[in-house]
Amino acid sequence: MENKKAKILLAKVFSNKMDKSATVIVERQIKHPVNGKFIKRTSKLHIHDENNECVIGEQVRIQQTKPISKTKFWTLVKED
Repeated sequence: MENKKAKILLAKVFSNKMDKSATVIVERQIKHPVNGKFIKRTSKLHIHDENNECVIGEQVRIQQTKPISKTKFWTLVKED
C-alpha cells in the first residue's frame, strides 16, 4: 500500500456553534473556460475541532482525515 500525504488547506472559520466541530469556508480560483477570467469559488466544510479553539473569522489550517461522522472528513491542524 502507498503512503499518501493528506491534503492540507487554508480556510476561514464561518461558524463554531457546534461542540467539537466548526464550519469553514475554503476559497479557490478557477479559470473560466470561454473568456479566461479567474472566478472565485467557495466550499463549506465541517471540521473536527477537539478543543473548541476556533474563533469566527480567523484563518486556520485543516487536514483531510478518515471520516469522523457523516459530514466531517477534515480536522483542525493549527491556527494561523
